[in-house]
Amino acid sequence: MIKDKEFSQTMTQPPVESGMKHYLNASARAIPPSGIRRFFDLVSNSKDKDIISLGVGEPDFVTPWRVRDAAVYSLEKGKTQYTPNAGTPELREAICRYLNDQFSLNYDPGKEVLVTVGGSEGIDLALRALIEPGDEILVPEPTYIPYAPISSLVGGVPVGIETFAKDNFKLTAENLRAAITPRSKVLVLCFPSNPTGGIMTYEDLLPIAKLVVEHDLIVISDEIYAELTYGSKHVSIASLPGMKDRTVLVSGFSKAFAMTGWRMGYACGHPDIISAMLKIHQYTIMCAPIMGQVAALESLSPTGMEEKDRMIESYNQRRRLVVQGFRQMGLPCHEPQGAFYAFPSIQSTGMTSEEFAQRLVLEAKVAAVPGHVFGKGGEGFLRCCYATSVAQLNEALERIGNFLNKIK
Repeated sequence: MIKDKEFSQTMTQPPVESGMKHYLNASARAIPPSGIRRFFDLVSNSKDKDIISLGVGEPDFVTPWRVRDAAVYSLEKGKTQYTPNAGTPELREAICRYLNDQFSLNYDPGKEVLVTVGGSEGIDLALRALIEPGDEILVPEPTYIPYAPISSLVGGVPVGIETFAKDNFKLTAENLRAAITPRSKVLVLCFPSNPTGGIMTYEDLLPIAKLVVEHDLIVISDEIYAELTYGSKHVSIASLPGMKDRTVLVSGFSKAFAMTGWRMGYACGHPDIISAMLKIHQYTIMCAPIMGQVAALESLSPTGMEEKDRMIESYNQRRRLVVQGFRQMGLPCHEPQGAFYAFPSIQSTGMTSEEFAQRLVLEAKVAAVPGHVFGKGGEGFLRCCYATSVAQLNEALERIGNFLNKIK
């Protein structure tokens, strides 16, 4: 029998200074940390409490009282068990009614809907269910940053398609056509857009849908900001002729319903795709938390919808304030027609977006996200979230204006 000392001597120990990185998956080592979270952490870890954050895309509203109360009541009644893997039947049915009423989308709650832990899990599940190693994932940029890293983790090849301010950051058929190759499999759409606030109308989507069908692509449509549009109603590409079965619609309750911390989302699509996503969900998450599902169900009630509309009107007022403020101080800013972000150009300053954002937080005590972290076309811009109070926005605009005057 080997004694403990003898056994320890037989173990090969790597040098302490080498750490554990050599054990890590190469794809996990390669992906960069989130540029959004880096600036959020900069504010969170700062001892300076005077910093105004326009960085993280989170409503400043708390979850409406009726929604919170429904979750508390369910806990008092002892509802703390697992739910079906796909989510409670009541919530899936409510999601289907909501999508039909709001966006003319018709889904079967028993086969075509999966309740997820936030929209982020829905995106992850869809990419994992669809992508084989070497498949290309087309991503209009600038855009929400996780699509490319998740694609790389499953062996896919993310392909950025640059969009431009002159086009209101819309994806054009011409640019999509130029990016398609025989290896293209999935097109990811994020409209209304994070970070630009751009939207796609029915007329904008129609030529995109034709190319998707022509080249036999699947669309993952991230519609988490679908309710947050100003002046025109959101149109889902899934509602276009021939596109329902080719689209995995991903959305959730975080943004429009002020439920970020609840982590409640959903995915809708063809039964074969949803079934594959459900299998992955079963082995990784099992089911979304029951108290979150109860809260999400209440948010889709008539009272919950009224609260949602009240918050959206407030965002619209702030949107106009922020866009006007940037333009008055000499920073060109296209008018965002969706989400709750402004994306002003800082190119006239001669600084990179990274340098501008760093100096802005250090010298003016305003935190925003440099545009380059959102991919192609983002350099020279700054993402500013206006989901904060009017008083904070006015103060932030004044500080930015003073900063610009100082650096002239």
